Amino acid sequence: MVLSCWGPSRTLLHVGPTPTACPRDPWDQLQYHAGLASGLLNQQSLKRSANQMGVSAKRRPKAQPTTLVLPPQYVDDVISRIDRMFPEMSIHLSRPNGTSAMLLVTLGKVLKVIVVMRSLFIDRTIVKGYNESVYTEDGKLDIWSKSNYQVFQKVTDHATTALLHYQLPQMPDVVVRSFMTWLRSYIKLFQAPCQRCGKFLQDGLPPTWRDFRTLEAFHDTCRQ
Repeated sequence: MVLSCWGPSRTLLHVGPTPTACPRDPWDQLQYHAGLASGLLNQQSLKRSANQMGVSAKRRPKAQPTTLVLPPQYVDDVISRIDRMFPEMSIHLSRPNGTSAMLLVTLGKVLKVIVVMRSLFIDRTIVKGYNESVYTEDGKLDIWSKSNYQVFQKVTDHATTALLHYQLPQMPDVVVRSFMTWLRSYIKLFQAPCQRCGKFLQDGLPPTWRDFRTLEAFHDTCRQ
């Protein structure tokens, strides 16, 4: 059975029961097709395992973990490409604890973001104001202290929610690029009005929420 979300010119072959209807949202479509591909690979793996049931236990290789570990050079190349995509954003990569990368993202003169990585997977983020210190007393990136300003505390919370939204374990580079594209939308944090109420301030705060699909600005209460 041949299924397609984009029409007859771009198809994905699916073997097995007919899946649920394909979503319309582009990010959901990407997750949908990645899931189908993962399911197909799992079916093929099960078939190979069934065919090898007769192999002697002494000859059967020991199962290997499936955790995706990418070479540091590959991670560096992905981050470098993303850095070149956005002139308003600069990304500095360091590895203070060995192989795990840490990013210091500076977005114009608006904010700075500390991004803690595990291979090419984003573990956590801390958003601070452009003029706030992002280092500890010994000169290391401070991955624990939150911003002194409520507006950047809000953006930190929204960034954590964004990490839950942009999940695609099979394509971590797409996840990082999507997250950085979303983060870049805060370049006008103090200039963009709310798309629902039209106001710049609500309870003394600018619109701190950015829609994951359209990147439009909303106040926290207006987005619901």
